[in-house]
Amino acid sequence: MTKNEGFYKDLLSTSKNIASPLVDAIFNTITEGIMVTDPNKVILTVNPAFEFVTGYKASEAVGNKPYLLQSGMHSKEFYIEMWEEIDAFGKWSGEIWNRRKTGEIYPEWLTIMAIRDEENTLLHYCGIFEDLSEKKTAENTIQKHMNTDTLTGIVNSYSFSKRMEVLLSGSEDKQFLHALLFLDLDRFSQINETLGHSVGDSLLMKVVERLTPLIRNKDILARYGGDEFVITMTNLHNPKEAVQLAEKIIRIFEEPFKLDEHQVYITASIGISLYPNDGDNTEILINRAVKAMEFSKRNGRNQFAFYFDDLKLETNKGILIDHELRQAIKNNDFTLNYQPKVDLKKNAVIGFEALVRWNNDKLGFVSPGIFIPYAEETGLIIPLSELIIEQACLDWIKLDRLGNGHLSIAINISSIHFHQENFIDSIQQILERNNCSPRNFELELTERTVMNNERETIRKLVLLKQLGFKLSIDDFGTGYSSLSYLVQFPLNYLKIDQSFIQLIGSLNEKQAVVDAIIQMAHRLHMEVIAEGVEQKEQVELLRNMGCDMIQGYYYSKPMPIREAIDYLEFWKLEIEGK
Repeated sequence: MTKNEGFYKDLLSTSKNIASPLVDAIFNTITEGIMVTDPNKVILTVNPAFEFVTGYKASEAVGNKPYLLQSGMHSKEFYIEMWEEIDAFGKWSGEIWNRRKTGEIYPEWLTIMAIRDEENTLLHYCGIFEDLSEKKTAENTIQKHMNTDTLTGIVNSYSFSKRMEVLLSGSEDKQFLHALLFLDLDRFSQINETLGHSVGDSLLMKVVERLTPLIRNKDILARYGGDEFVITMTNLHNPKEAVQLAEKIIRIFEEPFKLDEHQVYITASIGISLYPNDGDNTEILINRAVKAMEFSKRNGRNQFAFYFDDLKLETNKGILIDHELRQAIKNNDFTLNYQPKVDLKKNAVIGFEALVRWNNDKLGFVSPGIFIPYAEETGLIIPLSELIIEQACLDWIKLDRLGNGHLSIAINISSIHFHQENFIDSIQQILERNNCSPRNFELELTERTVMNNERETIRKLVLLKQLGFKLSIDDFGTGYSSLSYLVQFPLNYLKIDQSFIQLIGSLNEKQAVVDAIIQMAHRLHMEVIAEGVEQKEQVELLRNMGCDMIQGYYYSKPMPIREAIDYLEFWKLEIEGK
């Protein structure tokens, strides 16, 4: 606008008739709004652009004063200073908010000039303005895209970093306590791979819907990238406040997410770093919160952890585990141990559960609770699972050669492996290669596995059962059960989680829950296996409740196949008296 001010001033000051043909042509075609007043600020004329922008016809504006357009957004002092500048310097330019005839408030860039003759007598005031609404909208859109995650609508990583800079620059005396929570969704990539990225995107938006009510107005919630979120809690009195928020976040994932026809179960792992204890800048705080989050994942997921100094050692150990795990898969350095399952009615061993073990030269014995999550995170679980199935086939052949071919071997199936498109083909090929029948194997699936992508899960389970596999749901009762799904799934066995079994001798509530699970499973035509049985009292209670099978240290710890074969001989001689 400023580039045209001189032109307009010259035009108005040199024209003795503001309605002359030249002025009239420009006046009526220019896109900027023009308003001309007398020295008393009474409007004399306006152009068509004025009418278009303000909504007032010329007949409505002429004879009024410019306050007709005032929005109420500016103070009385604002207008006094504006007119003082015009009287002193002959011009004022700036952004101002005015009101259209409809009542809508809008921004404009306004220039007001005092038009004087050669003797410096004031003739007119001329206001020239440009409607900034579209420009402001475009600027706001650009600004929003720069600072907002386009999918979820919350702060993005760029804006988060900027806000953290402001927060920490105001905390340089380090008298404030802030907490940074880094949240990563567990096994989110599996959702994308099995259900598609559109479902994954919908899940992220639903997660934000649940997180938002937990965040205080003074805190920051941002999507850091992919399935990662970060929360900054400001001005805390005690780190316990961060613990309370982390616990609330864990709880919001207990209920499934309903996404169109899908019902998805997912959890989150959280790492927490504190300012100034763990770092005095954003990069360090993020880095240490991420290390704490990774520690949470390695220790079972669905939990939170604070950063501590030893995590550096944990990180180095993680790198070593990853390298050694890849070598172990390449060299097939894993063994299987077998824990017997006992039929309570027949008092007979009816099968074994295969449990993978790894003893490494550098790491020593590595718990499955450590290396299985690593394998799942890196995709190594697929070749590892195939090695386990292959070894289970070879061990069943050993059983069969000694007259124990009627026994089945139960194999734990990873959710990631199960949801692979070629899962059924891959296990069929392994069994065919070893001349084994699906009838001799039981596939154990966790509740999380069967609850995600139910339509495809049911299709696969039906096909597996048609092939002859026995199917069981493992760790039942750990928080993801849905009875409506169990009715649909063609399962043979339901395995009650050991957390229910351990206290059934001392807590009536636990007995009631176990009894209800057994009755429900029987009505759904499933047999029940109790895991983690360690005491005779538990055996008798379960027998009286009608439990079908038992597995646990009361009968035997997991053992190598050679010892398992010896155990069968002992059972036949000592227990069955054969």
